[in-house]
Amino acid sequence: MVMPGGPDDCAPLSIAPDDLRQLADHDARHRAFTGGAGPLTALDTGGDGERGTVLMVAGFTGSKEDFAPLLRPLCAAGYRVVALDQRGQFESPGPDDPARYSVAELGDDLVAIAGELRAEKVSALHLVGHSFGGLVSRAAVLAEPSAFTTLTLLGSGPSRLVGARAQLLEHLSPLLDAGGVPLVNETLEQLAMTDPRAQLVPAPTREFLSRRFLATSAASLRGMADAMTSEPDRVAELAATGVPVLVAHGAADDAWTPAAQMDMACRLGARHEVIAGAIHSPAIENPARTLEVLLAFWGDPRGAGTGSAADEAGVLR
Repeated sequence: MVMPGGPDDCAPLSIAPDDLRQLADHDARHRAFTGGAGPLTALDTGGDGERGTVLMVAGFTGSKEDFAPLLRPLCAAGYRVVALDQRGQFESPGPDDPARYSVAELGDDLVAIAGELRAEKVSALHLVGHSFGGLVSRAAVLAEPSAFTTLTLLGSGPSRLVGARAQLLEHLSPLLDAGGVPLVNETLEQLAMTDPRAQLVPAPTREFLSRRFLATSAASLRGMADAMTSEPDRVAELAATGVPVLVAHGAADDAWTPAAQMDMACRLGARHEVIAGAIHSPAIENPARTLEVLLAFWGDPRGAGTGSAADEAGVLR
């Protein structure tokens, strides 16, 4: 989910004037996959991906560009990367029925994409889900565990979203009824600009974020919001699949709390990494450290890692 926090949520982020974030340079090309409700648009770095292929799934109101700073570095490290707009997001069309944006249906889209990628003889397929995309990615693994080599939950949680961001979503439907996606965009922009962090984001990136949001379907906003605030706890089911899991999040995550994500990692017996200098979007807030965390996990999925849940407990208290 890519939504603003409030001024009280500030964390020490260093945003340079030339930090374009979602507009970071990359060499990936647009590609369409076949989803259950129509074509799904992705950025695909191509290549042999001798170390494996990575499927990256955006969160609520997000898009494939949320992984842009990682595309070139991951490609240079030997991975092919496919970053996805889910149905109804940015450049992926979606149905007009909000019920078609359930976690289960969106997870089936990922299983279908995994089938297409596996048909291209990929060696290993690493699934990365950011925020709401993590809930969807979990559903895909539960539906077809053998399709995925590993799962990374990036700033995602064990169950439904609660807290300030969930409360903000309560206002979504009335805003959509009153003025559609443009009114929601205008309202969120005004809220974001009360946050000193948002004020530092370069104008070209803010313009992109607005254009992206306006391209998002109203049905997807309604359906994904409902799905994200009603998802049950499925941690035990995920643990039972045996698929190696990494739980990683920003040190100041303001969606699912760091404590909740640490507890999820403990219950999963999963590797747990806290990414300093990041809030809810580590891939753009601290891409260098996010890259290190991902590469270490994929290089040794069954290893203990550098930040187990027990090791990080002191940091998060």
